[in-house]
Amino acid sequence: MFDLIEKLKEHLRHASVSTDSSFKQGMAGSRTFLSDLFSEMGLSVEIVDTDLHPIVLAKRGGDPKWPHVIIYGHYDVQPADPVELWKTEPFSPIEKDGRIYARGAADNKGPQMAHIAAVAELLEENPELPLRITFLIEGEEEIGSPSLLPFLENRREELSEADLVLLSDTLSPSAEQLVVTVGLRGIVVMDVEFEGPNSDLHSGLHGGAVYNPVQALCEVCASLHDEGNRVTIPGFYDGVTEVEDWEREELERLGSSESEYKRFLGLDSLHSLDGYTPFEAIRYLPTLEFNGIGGGYQGEGSKTIVPAKAMTKISCRLVGSQDPEHVGELVKQAILDRTPEGIKVRVEMGHKGAPYLVVPPGKPNSPGDMPARLKQAFEATEKAISSEFDKPPLFLREGGSIPIIADIKNVLALDSVMIGLFLPEDNLHAPNESMNLEVLKKGIRVSKKVLEAIAGG
Repeated sequence: MFDLIEKLKEHLRHASVSTDSSFKQGMAGSRTFLSDLFSEMGLSVEIVDTDLHPIVLAKRGGDPKWPHVIIYGHYDVQPADPVELWKTEPFSPIEKDGRIYARGAADNKGPQMAHIAAVAELLEENPELPLRITFLIEGEEEIGSPSLLPFLENRREELSEADLVLLSDTLSPSAEQLVVTVGLRGIVVMDVEFEGPNSDLHSGLHGGAVYNPVQALCEVCASLHDEGNRVTIPGFYDGVTEVEDWEREELERLGSSESEYKRFLGLDSLHSLDGYTPFEAIRYLPTLEFNGIGGGYQGEGSKTIVPAKAMTKISCRLVGSQDPEHVGELVKQAILDRTPEGIKVRVEMGHKGAPYLVVPPGKPNSPGDMPARLKQAFEATEKAISSEFDKPPLFLREGGSIPIIADIKNVLALDSVMIGLFLPEDNLHAPNESMNLEVLKKGIRVSKKVLEAIAGG
């Protein structure tokens, strides 16, 4: 029988930090662990080379008439820094009070292991299960998945004949209330640098004669929103979809409180777009955010200068049919157009990803031509979660971005069923990351029921 906890601990001991080359051994160890585990389960395994970290592809074949499910996950994790804030060693998993503590426990090795364990148990119980399964486990999700799109394009013919993608790399609000994520915001990021004089200047000798880059930066940044927090760039909201009535009903079932939200954030007030609640804004609306800003002297005391340069980092979250390339160019051009004379500006575009949305069956605007096996998977997921967690799931869009989900849709024409198995208290990307083991065990049973339903359909 598959020993979930011990297998998960073994995987968590591999320090698979994709962004830091000093963790090369941990990345390799994680791949080897997965390869060996899939081989033990009777799956064929292929390690697909990429420019950075290879993809682990494991398959269970069968009759071409059988349903085919792709199960996605990633074996790379975030750095453990700041290590001094951890109460345990980040790569020495500890089981305590119904949780397992380690970097990667919730993102994504724990939720991923729920699906692996489900498949292992199903095949042990029914070796003739009429279901084809492909595990696609990448090693670059935490650095933007740069190799996944080329991989999907190269394997389009092979993978596009699947019926759907199943994954658990999204959030649920509590151990009692799961969310099936049906939408993700897209993203586009950029670095902006404003340059004035060729060096820092004495503010007494030159102040008042030259345009201060920090002043110019602040003026341009401030011009990008109005008092109602609406982005002022013409065309920015083109393609934004309206919030549907059923989505508002799902949010009401979530039972979020603005006062509790403010208390959680340590704020006296919120600043969402006029006409929308904060909870609608963070899931259903696009944004333009300043992620960092700097320029001039930052040390102790004062240094009376006109700085030579100032900078900001900007990210935009996108919804509906907004195109990240187009929106990025709109923002870039607005910055260029609004920069005053005497200042040179450089805008360097960063990573981007398209938004994603699938309307589940039974909702008013659900597509009538939804593939039968995808519809079956959504219905089985709702039934399984309702059974294991004693209440039905909520079908909600999530404010974050997983660009590869839209890539899968665009390249393979496949939709994804995203079951949220990590929780706010799991501390993703933060010290003392952990995974709720009861949620994990229930997640295995949910995954088994969903896969059995698809196999029987």
